Amino acid sequence: MRRRRSIGAEVVDGGVSFRVWAPAHEKVAVVIDDRDYPLDREPNGYFSGLVKSAKAGTRYKFRLERDAFPDPASRFQPEGPHGPSYVVDPTAFRWTAKPPDVRRRVIYEMHIGTFTREGTFVAAIEHLAELAEIGINVLEVMPINEFAGRFGWGYDGVDLWAPFHVYGEPDDFRRFVDAAHARGLAVILDVVYNHLGPDGNYLTQFTPSYFTSKYPNDWGESVNFDDVDAHGVREFFAENAAYWIDEFHLDGLRLDATQSIIDLSGAHVTRQITDRARAAAGHREIFIVAENEPQDARLITEYGVDAMWNDDWHHSSFVALTGRIEAYYTDYRGRPQEFVSMARHGFLFQGQRYTWQKNPRGTPSHDIAPEHFVCFIENHDQVANTADGSRLPASGRKRAMTALVLLQPQTPMLFQGQEFGSTAPFLYFADHDPELARLVREGRREFMKQFPSIDVSKLAAPELEATFAMCKLDHNARDEEIVELHRSLLALRNESPFCDARRVEGAVLGEHCFLLRWLAPDDRLLIVNLGDALHFEPASEPLLAPPRGADGWRLLWTSDGSQRFDEWRIPAEAAIVLRPRDDSRDSRSNTRTSAVYSIA
Repeated sequence: MRRRRSIGAEVVDGGVSFRVWAPAHEKVAVVIDDRDYPLDREPNGYFSGLVKSAKAGTRYKFRLERDAFPDPASRFQPEGPHGPSYVVDPTAFRWTAKPPDVRRRVIYEMHIGTFTREGTFVAAIEHLAELAEIGINVLEVMPINEFAGRFGWGYDGVDLWAPFHVYGEPDDFRRFVDAAHARGLAVILDVVYNHLGPDGNYLTQFTPSYFTSKYPNDWGESVNFDDVDAHGVREFFAENAAYWIDEFHLDGLRLDATQSIIDLSGAHVTRQITDRARAAAGHREIFIVAENEPQDARLITEYGVDAMWNDDWHHSSFVALTGRIEAYYTDYRGRPQEFVSMARHGFLFQGQRYTWQKNPRGTPSHDIAPEHFVCFIENHDQVANTADGSRLPASGRKRAMTALVLLQPQTPMLFQGQEFGSTAPFLYFADHDPELARLVREGRREFMKQFPSIDVSKLAAPELEATFAMCKLDHNARDEEIVELHRSLLALRNESPFCDARRVEGAVLGEHCFLLRWLAPDDRLLIVNLGDALHFEPASEPLLAPPRGADGWRLLWTSDGSQRFDEWRIPAEAAIVLRPRDDSRDSRSNTRTSAVYSIA
């Protein structure tokens, strides 16, 4: 009897194999249709057994002494986290597409519940072709694990192996992944291994060893990765990572808030998780990205993670676009040197004092290649951490910043709707019972008090269905000009050497203006001006000089619709891309040709 994964219910020859870790108990039984099937006790607290009458679709619980509880590794909870678990046979699904081989990643963060009006996996499939056509090639799906209530962000999941039943059945998620692969889109899943939600979490019924009071945690109890019985806890999470890669053909994972995955054992559990996920992928290459507030680069250099979110980049861009210097934006000015430094060295803070936290922030990352840093103008947290969950308004500055994030050598990420100029807000929403809802609402208001510009008394109530409904995208409200902005930039990214960071240099040209230069053999010049129009005369910055043999520069792309490039007049609040003028046609005219991309 061979199992795919070490825990949970699996369809095998002769019935269903059940295996669960419950070291706090002497006896465990599977309950099916009010009948108990005792399991055999193994070493290290595991219980296992074969139930011949069970099959795919069987509903069950585990009895621990008197009471019965859902399977900690349940593959589906059709009645929610408090109901029975459901046996799933992943081999019954027929895959039709191979996972794509994605190299130059362009990530798109999406929330299944608000990506469409229906809020389901199947409904989301209808819009995948639109994303692929623009040039996006990686979907980063916010957590889909089962949680209590009708709606939420997913970060308070309690059944980490079970897709949220409101979004659809497990095979519906497989259909979503298969459809994405057919369109050349890879899919990575946001997973939460630093805490579990407060409602429907039954892990401690099986053993209190799942959690520890040794370490603080902003969201509840910390997971026990390095104390008594930690071996079973580590196995649970490492196997979960492998499960998503194996049974759903996922192309990677995004690890949430890894600063709260605390492990002082000497063999960090993150390494175990990443190794297990890659082993499950077999010959396929997967992509693992981590969020880490203190910006600990060991995740990349030691723990097997491929990339990290660069919050420094977001914070600088936010200040540059809004002028708001408050709360965790206190140490950023949005100045040109910040963007030049991050293009070349990764994080902005690599151990310097961070006045907002009154401590050093970050670790050295200047020797890590730029593609290992994920940069973004918007994401779910940062849009929600505004007074009304509003998007940054369209402007010349935002178009210029969009050019920077999509053309610089780091890995870019867009947040759902950003690619077509959605004005739908993204607020914090969570459906809870009245008392828990009150605590969550008060906690959210307390968190938002760090922003003096926000009147917390006017924040939308997270538990209201109206709050959730406001956040749903309207795909009919596409601003085609903004769509074309993203399409043209991503086409340019693919056709030109912008992903090649080996010869990137940068320079500050003015108070709000800077350049990035990709040097030979295929020179490109990106100038970003977030301020007033400029005229460089003399143009004394050496990076403005054309390469040997070229007769000046030719306009390749502009964010403001300009049809000419007049050396060196830089439009206000605009970005321009130049290439060497190297043929007789270019030398005769600077006017726009069919090779020039522009957006008015």
